[in-house]
Amino acid sequence: MTKQILISGGAGFVGSTLCLGLKKKYPAYTVSAFDNLSRKGSELNVPRLKEAGIRFILGDICKPEDLNVFEHLDLLIDASADPSVLSGINSPVMPLINTNLFGTVNCLELADKHKADFIFLSTSRIYPIKNLEVAAFDELETRFVWKDEQAMLGISSKGITENFSIEGSRSFYGSTKLASELLITEYNALKGMKTVINRCGVISGPWQMGKIDQGVLVLWLARHFFKGELNYIGYGGAGKQMRDVLHADDLLDLIDEQIHHVDLYNGQTLNVGGGLDISFSLQELTKLCEEITGNKINIHSVKANRAADIRIYVSDYSKLMKLSGWKPKRNLKTIVAETFDWMKTNEKNLKGILG
Repeated sequence: MTKQILISGGAGFVGSTLCLGLKKKYPAYTVSAFDNLSRKGSELNVPRLKEAGIRFILGDICKPEDLNVFEHLDLLIDASADPSVLSGINSPVMPLINTNLFGTVNCLELADKHKADFIFLSTSRIYPIKNLEVAAFDELETRFVWKDEQAMLGISSKGITENFSIEGSRSFYGSTKLASELLITEYNALKGMKTVINRCGVISGPWQMGKIDQGVLVLWLARHFFKGELNYIGYGGAGKQMRDVLHADDLLDLIDEQIHHVDLYNGQTLNVGGGLDISFSLQELTKLCEEITGNKINIHSVKANRAADIRIYVSDYSKLMKLSGWKPKRNLKTIVAETFDWMKTNEKNLKGILG
């Protein structure tokens, strides 16, 4: 059986990983990457996609006419987004809404037209900031951690589950993704579309163009690699903020499973991440970057928090593991080491982007 697959945001980090991985495993499938190349560095993926036999389409999901170029689709994976939690806070909000909400609606309409399945890459940022920040925590030597005993449902030392409260403010970015989730649920219920929503935490690995507001692991490693400087921002400036992280290839493995067992996953909303076992604080990440690069750089302390910051986020993916048995295979050191090797190999092209 052959499949016609469209991946929006297909030249981005996650999108290109999915395109290349699926085409490699299923060469008979037609895989199309749709992207407007707005993310600096995404243009480097276009030759990789074309060389692998993937159709690249330059276009904007905000423009339905740009998407109207397909005769048939079996599956649409929406991996396109403005992923910055700071977007809209000190800048206009409409560009974010156009991309992350209206763009998703355009993708849903396209999928409905072709009676295609729909997989959505959402975000852990749909969970409200205040609810995360008031959770009980301990301060250890190198990181903050959540306690097991909590006043709220859906949170423990293992992380956040899908029944954690979504009442409250979450950032403009998080709200656009949550609004998209709500509409996807309606397309599933009222139009019969087979849909899956994956609430992803931090995803990382080779070919991610990390920035100060998105892609923290790659940013941290790149500053060590190119001998720049960094800041521990907020929470006393000690670098104890903690996140879990997932290798993009582990996400690829999950998406592969969802594509080929869509009835099992249909209608599900799932937390997807590395979990507590694959987590880091900035302090701990600094030590690992120093070990792998051999470089030590200046890291300044900024005690004040930024808007929309959170102390801790960890994905509890127990629901997903119970549903299908999925769990991550690649650990933190593997993620950092593979990304370091990619930086060494592509140093010349990356210096102007990550340097």
